[in-house]
Amino acid sequence: MSINRQVLTLDEFTLQQLRNIPTATGELSRLLRDIGLAAKRINVEVNKAGLVDILGDYGTTNIQGEEVKKLDIYANNQLIGVLKHGISCAGIGSEEMDEIEIFDDEVSNQSKYVCLFDPLDGSSNIDVNVSIGTIFGIYKRVSEIGKPCTMEDFLQPGVKQVAAGYIVYGSSTMLVYATRRGVNGFTLDPQIGEFCLSHPNIQCPSSGKIYSVNHATGGPYTQRYIGSMVADVHRNLIKGGIFTYPGTIDKPKGKLRLFWYAYAITTFIIFMAIPQNAGKSFIAGGLTIAILFLLMAGKLDFDNDHLLSKKVAEIFKLKDNYWVLLLLTAILNGLVAGFAALSGSLFRKMLSSKRRR
Repeated sequence: MSINRQVLTLDEFTLQQLRNIPTATGELSRLLRDIGLAAKRINVEVNKAGLVDILGDYGTTNIQGEEVKKLDIYANNQLIGVLKHGISCAGIGSEEMDEIEIFDDEVSNQSKYVCLFDPLDGSSNIDVNVSIGTIFGIYKRVSEIGKPCTMEDFLQPGVKQVAAGYIVYGSSTMLVYATRRGVNGFTLDPQIGEFCLSHPNIQCPSSGKIYSVNHATGGPYTQRYIGSMVADVHRNLIKGGIFTYPGTIDKPKGKLRLFWYAYAITTFIIFMAIPQNAGKSFIAGGLTIAILFLLMAGKLDFDNDHLLSKKVAEIFKLKDNYWVLLLLTAILNGLVAGFAALSGSLFRKMLSSKRRR
């Protein structure tokens, strides 16, 4: 069997990247290779899931309220086992676990990274032979090296991730990961048992025709997109398009969400506690949240090179005026917060009048 030496394996590619970064320690590269090893093991079981007693419900629900499948547990255990016995991960957080797991040993405490993952996204599709996947994100620790990692290491904003990616288990098995240096995809070659660089420097097309939305759920019939986020996002990344998960009957707030309603709760409480007339409460609460939201959303949008805002702007026929979308969203959040502040002020006034009686 001849091997094409023009194709780089995941190990070779990560080592090659190390040569371009003189200050790199190789720890992140080892962690990515460990994730690749776990993916190979999971892939074996996914491919024979219909032949062994590994399908069906495990009898519990995960932290998202979804039924846990047997293969979810297997995938979860494989990732934990590989990362725990490696030397590059200080702890993990999994969708299948209620709490983080800290690898409190001498080697792990020296590790600079923690890893979060959904071990098997879309597992309800296993028995109908639809693509499923693993999702992961890697953060650099903010806690002291040499000591066990802490919850603070995991509760960092998404933009703080040093690497993130997914593995698609489909007609072929593919690992895609992103760092600040770009996005690269590796396809598993079953002949040599290695992930090989097949999609270097992936860039999402500036426009596309794919529209991945969970329309018509909750009724007698379901108009399905793939239903596995990994597969939907992977298709859109390669071909261009948009992926959303708006509200449904059983999940009225959707599943991809920013907790914007926290603005309403916060402003209601603040202006219930602080004496202020109704008009000033509305203006102060609304303007404060609108400005804060615009600054936060603007920074996140800038960090992501306006990728999502431009695609959503296309849907609303705004062309390249993505900033209009940010401004309108900020105004909407400001109005919600303003009315919440007004309600808090009026509620305080009502309580005060009752006490005077």
